[in-house]
Formats: sequence, structure tokens, C-alpha cells
Amino acid sequence: MTQTNQKPLGYFFAATAVFVWGITFVSTKYLLKDFSALEIMLLRFIAAYIGLWIIQPKFIKIEKTDNILFALAALTGLILYQLSENVAINFTNASNVSVIVSICPLFTAIITQIFLKEKNLSVRFIIGFLISITGVALVCFNGTTLEFNPRGDMLALFAGICWGFYSMIISILNKKNYEPICATRRIFFFGIIFMLMLLPFILNKPADPARFTKPLNIVNIIFLGFVASGLCFVFWGKACKIVGTVQISCALYLIPVVTAVFAFMLLGEKMTLLGAAGAVITIAGLFISRRAV
Repeated sequence: MTQTNQKPLGYFFAATAVFVWGITFVSTKYLLKDFSALEIMLLRFIAAYIGLWIIQPKFIKIEKTDNILFALAALTGLILYQLSENVAINFTNASNVSVIVSICPLFTAIITQIFLKEKNLSVRFIIGFLISITGVALVCFNGTTLEFNPRGDMLALFAGICWGFYSMIISILNKKNYEPICATRRIFFFGIIFMLMLLPFILNKPADPARFTKPLNIVNIIFLGFVASGLCFVFWGKACKIVGTVQISCALYLIPVVTAVFAFMLLGEKMTLLGAAGAVITIAGLFISRRAV
């Protein structure tokens, strides 16, 4: 099957990942009642790593120098991105975070042009970027009292930048043709190592075993780890390889829509007219930028 004929499959992988990732904001918000952001990350990475071993129980030969790329992918896409996103949800609404993080495609295009010399920037792209930033500003003021959550909103923006660097590294690794599941598992291996370095911060208070007796906690941990992290990171890597990193990254604009629906149904969060307008403007800007790449 040619690369062109595989594109529908690539879009399917991307759509599945985006749909699941849109729900993760809601799932994380629920777990934050009983777990810290660092605890959620560690449990999520372990569940993903074990799950990927179950799916593909074999080793792959990796060039020693490529371990640096896998480690950097873990640092940017797992540690910095996930930590910033999880902590951001502590300070602002899940819907807010998802809309702000949806700017990832714009940062991906900028970063790949700077470091990989890919021609992704144009006047149309810049216009789309500015429109999206305007939408993000409105989303940050979501609420009847125009409430501004600088800590949560800025952390969400930083998470988007980190994802841009992660996408660039994945683009480089895809060219080396590693087996997707094993490559993703390698990234989570380094992610767990980084998390173990943060262990003193994770265990800063006595753990409550009762947290693991709640069925919904177990379900959410498995969902975030095995499904959202393990499988969806594999899906995203395949989508980037088939369709192209910058092109497929624009699918991330769908995340806020998914999050808003599930946050409304499960968390009771509301989107005001101002916030809804911001979401629409952000997505419109992303559409314009997408047409430019």
C-alpha cells in the first residue's frame, strides 16, 4: 500500500488519538481529587509501559545515539508536557486547558521550520496564528466575571510548546523506521526513569491505599495509561509518519470540542458565550494555518 493510499488510515489513527486525548482532561480532573499530578503521571507511564510490553513482547535494536532522541521525546512529550498540563488543570477548567493546548500545531510548525528547515511558515500561517492567540485570550477570560487564571493558562501554553518539540523529535525518529509500538515503549521507559528522579516530590506525604479501592480511580488510571498514553501515542506516531507531522498536528484543534462535551456531561463545567467565542476563534485560526502548510 502506497503512502497516499494509507492516508485514510493515518487520519483514522489521528482522529482516535485526538478523541481519547480530549477525554483525558476530564479523567485527570477526576483523579486529582485523590492523587497529585506527579502520582498520576507515574501511574500513567507504568500502565502504558506494561501495556505496550503485553501487546508487543519483543526487543528492538536501537542505535546508542538514538537513545538521546528517545530520552528527549520522553522529557518533552511525557514529563514537561504532561506535568504542565496536569498542574494547569489544578488552576483552571479542563475545557480552558484543552483549548489552549490545541495551539500545539502552530508551535509544531514553527519549531520544525526553525530546527528541521521545513517550510511551514507563510503570511497565511501567521494570520491564523494571531487569530488563534486572540481566541486563547478570550478562553482565558471564560466565565461571567471574566475570571483570569494566569498560572493554569500559562502552564497550558507551555505544555503546547513542549508538544511542538516532541512532535519534531518524533518526526526525526519516524525517518529511522523503528517498530512503532517498541519505539513508543522506549519513550515511556525513559519517562519512568525521569519520574523516578522526581520520586522524592511524589512521596512527600503518606500514601492512602484506599484510593486504589475506588473502581473509578482504577478505570481512569488504566484509561490514561494504557489507552491514552500507550495506544494513542503509538497511533499518533503512525499518523505523523503516514500523513506528515505538521499536517496531522492540525487535527489537535478537535480536542477542545471533545473536552467541552465531556466536561459538561461529567464535571458540570459550563462554557460561557465569551469562552465559546474564544474556542471558535481559536479553531478558525487553526483552520487558516492548516491551509497554509
